[in-house]
Amino acid sequence: MNYNTRSIRSFIGAKNFERSSHFYRELGYEENRLSAKMSYFEISDSIGFYLQDYYVKKWVNNSMMFLEVDDLDSCYQETVKKELPVNYKNVKLGKIIDEDWGREFHLWDPSGVLWHFGEFV
Repeated sequence: MNYNTRSIRSFIGAKNFERSSHFYRELGYEENRLSAKMSYFEISDSIGFYLQDYYVKKWVNNSMMFLEVDDLDSCYQETVKKELPVNYKNVKLGKIIDEDWGREFHLWDPSGVLWHFGEFV
């Protein structure tokens, strides 16, 4: 490539756009509403994704995101404290698991998107 890259961003769908928007704000992302049917959610400079008011079950249920963090234990404890599975229907939070490459836990959003929060060894 003969040009500088600045970021890479994925698009994910939402079964209920407003509920998913609230979920991601509560998770700690900053929402930048781009239109009535799309927002950009940013966790830090150049790290974020687009949430769209568009839902195809097969697509959303096969969507996965991976967020690498420096301190998985702190990230997990902070996520547990938010009680997201209690406050949002269909949200599930897995336990930390050890893998050959590092450690991770899983979080399913209200629409079924699977998030991997991981820390490499």
